Amino acid sequence: MKYIYWLLGRIRNFILSLPGYKNISDFNTNLMSISIPGFLHPGNLYCFDHAINNLPSNAPVVEIGSFSGLSTNIISYYLRLHNRANKVICADPWNIPLESGVSRCDNPLVISEKQLRNFIKSNFIKSINEFSKNNLPYLVESYSNDFFESWKKGQTVKDVLKRKVELSGKISFCYIDGDHSYKQTKEDFKNVNKLLEVGGFILFDDSAPYETHECARFMKDILKNKRYKLVVKNPNYLFQKIT
Repeated sequence: MKYIYWLLGRIRNFILSLPGYKNISDFNTNLMSISIPGFLHPGNLYCFDHAINNLPSNAPVVEIGSFSGLSTNIISYYLRLHNRANKVICADPWNIPLESGVSRCDNPLVISEKQLRNFIKSNFIKSINEFSKNNLPYLVESYSNDFFESWKKGQTVKDVLKRKVELSGKISFCYIDGDHSYKQTKEDFKNVNKLLEVGGFILFDDSAPYETHECARFMKDILKNKRYKLVVKNPNYLFQKIT
């Protein structure tokens, strides 16, 4: 069974990385990729590893958009590998509108939006308790704009596990995988920029040049920003704040 898990993970990552992007997946990341619902381009692993290995401080790592926790747990994994104790603080409202997809399906929906939300929430809680128990991530059920507003005010909020977490100070790395619209990607960047310390990193999911998501178009704006340098395009964009 262990070999089958390994083989399936290798096949999946081989297919996804055919263009030749750096892929540092190992047995643990493959195991999480086939055990936790979600999609994560294997090229992001190299970006996670580079950012975490070069974090400028012990300031929190922030994730915008977590779904069932696949990327959350892999980020925690790389923190362990590099002996970093940074908190992982996530934001996700788990609001997935199903009605917009009804026109694409002739049959009745098999699950309600509320049921789906609870299912994803349950998956997230189970996944972090299994794969990240040594540095249990925090998740605030919130849209990113509200999350960052709370952060700017230095508020103490409760996460999905009813734990108190203070949202304040600088952040060292942010993985943005939320609303992929151009407008919201720009807003997320604006909010992160105010909190990200010099030397910190931002990784945008689904930002590769071939992507049809609007967030990919926003990469041209950041490339013109002299406060940031492009670290790698693998194929998603990882930037570092340099001033």
